[in-house]
Amino acid sequence: MSPEKVKWAGSCGDKAGPGATTMQPLLLLCLLLLSPQAASLRHRHHSREVKKKVKEPPTEATVAPSSKDLAFDLYRALASAAPTENIFFSPLSISTSLAMLSLGARSDTKTQILEGLGLSLPEEELHRHFQHLLQELSQPHGGFQLSLGNALFTDPVLDVQPAFLSALKTLYLADIFPTNFGDPAEAKKQINDYVAKQTQGKIGSLIENLDSTQIMVMVNYIFFKAEWETGFSPKSTRERDFHVTAETAVQVPMMHGEGQYYYVLDDNLSCSVVGLPYHGNATAVFVLPDEDRMAQVEKELTGKTLRKWLRTFRKRKLELFLPKFSIEGSYQLERVLPRLGISDAFTSHADLSGINNHSNIQVSEMVHKAMVEVNESGTKATAATGSVFTFRSAQLSSLRVVFNRPFLMSILDSNLNILFLGKVTKP
Repeated sequence: MSPEKVKWAGSCGDKAGPGATTMQPLLLLCLLLLSPQAASLRHRHHSREVKKKVKEPPTEATVAPSSKDLAFDLYRALASAAPTENIFFSPLSISTSLAMLSLGARSDTKTQILEGLGLSLPEEELHRHFQHLLQELSQPHGGFQLSLGNALFTDPVLDVQPAFLSALKTLYLADIFPTNFGDPAEAKKQINDYVAKQTQGKIGSLIENLDSTQIMVMVNYIFFKAEWETGFSPKSTRERDFHVTAETAVQVPMMHGEGQYYYVLDDNLSCSVVGLPYHGNATAVFVLPDEDRMAQVEKELTGKTLRKWLRTFRKRKLELFLPKFSIEGSYQLERVLPRLGISDAFTSHADLSGINNHSNIQVSEMVHKAMVEVNESGTKATAATGSVFTFRSAQLSSLRVVFNRPFLMSILDSNLNILFLGKVTKP
């Protein structure tokens, strides 16, 4: 029998309407579809129902941060595949989705996922870490909106393991919905309607293709929206050159502000770093490599570097020029993650028997989509630390920092979780 297949996807984004006065929302979703190719499975198990009563596991929670730098390893893999393109994705959403998948994985498939996530302590602690994180992020945040959640849509023809369902509910706070995948159009509508509701209508058609062979969908979503602590005046925005390459410049609307901003000059990585706080203790970090130093920064940048920048930022007077921009990314992660050692889940060697008893299940597709928009009132980004660097002492005169060539950006919450990460090469 040919392998049953799992399809996974993600998305994030929004565009502003006229006169928008708040930061544009940032969204991301991940999707997992199991699709048995043997029609007989649906026929044989049509009368079966998913067991509804499950015994929940013990809930001794221990928060354990991972040691591997999945966010930047993934960034480098995406950047090497398309060095001249914009990049934007959510490390948090992708790692959450992989962690959920690991609950149903066994043998080498599980090992690869856990090692990719950077597990250095018992697996239970990784899941407790995500449980704690999800509970924390679900709390109200003063000054900005942030929501993160999970859902499972499963066809009653599939006997899902009770332990898998229980763990999704308990550890990942997932909503679980029975779905008739025998009616692909109705199943597609059910899932897309759920996604649209959770993302406040910003993503209305996450699933574009669905057929009667698919029997499970797992979704992860993030919604983030915030305002700058100190915004830019739209009256100061002017068309200016942005140097896409040394030979090519395009005109972009360039925001302008002069005041006290968080700043650090990293001599080791040859870049300038500016931190723009949002209301509510989140921060946008913009990294401007020196001329011809983008490759060096991309090669050496780590989460540790971001966190160190965040700890050591100092306010100084800047004359800051930052383009308004809207970028998006769409990635087939089943082609990228094997380069990071996560490969078996996407092949006939996959062991996902923790999801259901059948051994012929694999992940056929993992699609990740994301979008961000930056304007005078708000943006998405975050700061972290790392590396050896040098500060320029504050002076009475303003230091001029102009983001008129490709730069990096990140969004972190107050607990240093990297919500989003990207590169702007074409605003």
